[in-house]
Amino acid sequence: MALLIDNIELAWRSLSDSNDASGWRSISIATIGNGSCALRAGLSFPEKNEALLFSFPASSIPVAEKLPEGQGFTVSRVDQGGDDLTWLALTRSSHGSVELFAAMVADVVHAIDVESNADDNRLLRVFLGRIRAWQEFMRKGAQPLSPESEIGLVGELTLLRTIIDSGVPLATAIESWVGPLDGPRDFELGTGSLEVKTTLSAAGFLAKIGSLDQLDDSVRQPLFMVGAKLRQTDAGMSLPELVAEMRDIATDESEAVRLLSERLIAAGYFDAHAEHYIRRFTLVDTRVVEVNEGFPRLTPGSVPLGITKAIYEIDLDKVAGPRIPAADALKKLGAI
Repeated sequence: MALLIDNIELAWRSLSDSNDASGWRSISIATIGNGSCALRAGLSFPEKNEALLFSFPASSIPVAEKLPEGQGFTVSRVDQGGDDLTWLALTRSSHGSVELFAAMVADVVHAIDVESNADDNRLLRVFLGRIRAWQEFMRKGAQPLSPESEIGLVGELTLLRTIIDSGVPLATAIESWVGPLDGPRDFELGTGSLEVKTTLSAAGFLAKIGSLDQLDDSVRQPLFMVGAKLRQTDAGMSLPELVAEMRDIATDESEAVRLLSERLIAAGYFDAHAEHYIRRFTLVDTRVVEVNEGFPRLTPGSVPLGITKAIYEIDLDKVAGPRIPAADALKKLGAI
């Protein structure tokens, strides 16, 4: 099905000539799946904010379902009248960038189109999952990653590749990557978690801890700290090249492709920003250490009463305890 953003933008332009005082005007664009998921390009009046409307069976969307909302868009239920469907409108906020919203719409439509043979519940999950990924992207500023965040994402993708190469099923490995979704730790796998810290420093290994919860293993055990030391070299790989490599690995599994795309967007990686990431990195050292009673850390249960927030650094070079192979950590997690 040829669903191009140009067609949707053409519909928006044709609707903008209307002088309606309020409400919705929309044009049918396509039908996906068994026919219950229809797409309509629309404008909300009087603001004339662009929108894409999606229909789903009313029974597939619980009334209590909390719909995502980003800094540049909203998702809301709208009445299109006379059918047994629930219509969800993905609408640009008045302050939102038209260009970025169009890119978001194109991405969401593509994600749903890829799943065109799926049932209604699956299409709804794909829609909401993609929107929530964009919600995180917008929350993080919708700008190219900072140099520090670029390095952090390289480290997380490097560990993700290690997890996959160790024998964890592809979709399971990618789904465990919850850091981009604002998870307290980067990976939740098996019974426990892994937290990744990445550095370019040649001397020492300072790991910045952003909260009291980050190294708290009271809910999920065991917890491992994974340190990745990178070196900037001409022979290394850039962030876009690492992303392309992961996409190639996932290409034969539709669920893995979907999950990876959502995680990358939520992590703040946008293909249009690829030209900003010109540095090339080589992995020179990896250390995996279990976070246990002897590990230096601050947690909600270890700080004095009244302290509710803390940001601190740990020098991993000075942490006591044996370094273990990543595969051994994954076995202890029950992941392989």
